[in-house]
Amino acid sequence: MFLFISILLFGLSHPSDTRAHLAKNYIHEYRQIAVVEMYRSGIPASITLAQALHESNLGTSDLATYANNHFGIKCKTYWTGGTYYHKDDDTDHSGRLIESCFRSYSTVIDSYVDHSNFLQNSENYSELFQLRRDDYKSWAYGLKKAGYATDPMYALKLIAIVEKYDLARYDSDANPLRMVRTITR
Repeated sequence: MFLFISILLFGLSHPSDTRAHLAKNYIHEYRQIAVVEMYRSGIPASITLAQALHESNLGTSDLATYANNHFGIKCKTYWTGGTYYHKDDDTDHSGRLIESCFRSYSTVIDSYVDHSNFLQNSENYSELFQLRRDDYKSWAYGLKKAGYATDPMYALKLIAIVEKYDLARYDSDANPLRMVRTITR
């Protein structure tokens, strides 16, 4: 009986343990590019990481796995790069869910760079760049207000991720050259 209860308890706790492990590994792998992009673009590393963790399901979503798209960025009419089709929230004229066109990248780093460029070059997000780099809450609410996601809880989810994994520590004035040297090794 004790063995059965132990197996049951381990089985119930395992998925959250696995998610925590995946999140920790994801953050460890991509935190440096998030910091480099913060210095290049002004987007808080905490927000970049929170969005990537959320949008890519800790790097395990089909979009992340098959298209290296860690931010859920759709093609848009001007996109000339690679594409990947996946059902999301687009519907046809009769309301049926259809495949959406998402951007596809050669590498995950390309996805991070394009995420920064996408936000920087879109009029919708221009107000965000007036915010302080260490104000992740305003950035989260601003992204939602500007239309980054349709989920009404998007800002709160990003804030929860930043706080759960203490991602705001990456928004500090760390030495960006050290980060760049580390990333190129």
